[in-house]
Amino acid sequence: MRQLLLDLGTQQPQTLESFVVGKNQELTHQLRQFVAQLSPEHFAYLWGEPASGKTHLLRALASQAAARFLASDAPLADFAYSPDIQLYLLDDCDKLSPDAQIAAFTLFNQVRDHGGYMISTGNAAPATLAVREDLRSRMGWGLIYHLHRLSDDEKITALTQSAQARGLLLSPGVLPYLITHYHRDMRSLATMLDALDRYSLETQRAITLPLLRELLQQDAT
Repeated sequence: MRQLLLDLGTQQPQTLESFVVGKNQELTHQLRQFVAQLSPEHFAYLWGEPASGKTHLLRALASQAAARFLASDAPLADFAYSPDIQLYLLDDCDKLSPDAQIAAFTLFNQVRDHGGYMISTGNAAPATLAVREDLRSRMGWGLIYHLHRLSDDEKITALTQSAQARGLLLSPGVLPYLITHYHRDMRSLATMLDALDRYSLETQRAITLPLLRELLQQDAT
């Protein structure tokens, strides 16, 4: 049988609407306040385990006007303050190089001085983050949120709702198997659900556990 070519790198844009909130309701509300420039706080720091959704949220906010996303390995020139940017989004602060830490420290001060907004993320709370002490203190200036990962049950509920909204019929056992045998972040899981839908249509077969196993095997080869 012809192998299905999966382009899992071509994924849907990350948005606030596509973020599965779980126990992070207060955080997502606050982020919308930042976007609308209604928050009395000008800084926020988000921390959590890998695949908890930190990058998803920053990428979603980066689609707004006058926002700039900064990956940890971004060129140092991108850390330069610009009056045209009102919202800076600094991801993975725990991975910043020594020079990037200096640039980030300077950017924090400039955002404070000029009245902009800045949201940063890391893998630990500011007090234990492995960065310069002066940069660590800046990350503690504003709001600090621990981003809670979704439980397996919450992931299954979110994927079930997505499937139902699209009219997909999933056999029992498909989603529990998927979340335990594939990447565990919601973006990857949702992308695989899209691929499973396409594969079902192509092969004219129902979405069952054998079909999922076959697709996962193709993706692994």
